[in-house]
Amino acid sequence: MADVNRGNRPLSPHLQVYRPQITSITSILTRITGNALIVSALLIAWWFLAAATSEDYFRTANAVMTSWFGDIVMSLSVLGLWYHTLAGVRHLIWDNGKMLDLEPAQKLGWFVIIGSVVLTVLTLVIV
Repeated sequence: MADVNRGNRPLSPHLQVYRPQITSITSILTRITGNALIVSALLIAWWFLAAATSEDYFRTANAVMTSWFGDIVMSLSVLGLWYHTLAGVRHLIWDNGKMLDLEPAQKLGWFVIIGSVVLTVLTLVIV
């Protein structure tokens, strides 16, 4: 049996003591945006399905998608899409063994957050 010295191992940090880092926050946000994009894709698929079904059904779906609620959901979807894309690029950089030290990883996390906001604003202004 392996010699395991359980007495000298550090304990896991408690939530009152643990301070979230930018890398952990961006990782959590990547998962959240991925799931949110599924919901957005379902809404867009519903809109296309309504367009293919009937004029009345499309009128209802189009009213939802072009309402203030639909505008907010689609605008946040653009933010989620840009964020998820930039976070994916960040992971590709890390997969190549680059920028894994603490300071470059933190800068890359801030780049993902700020870059996604800037690209979202540019996308919404241009479109």
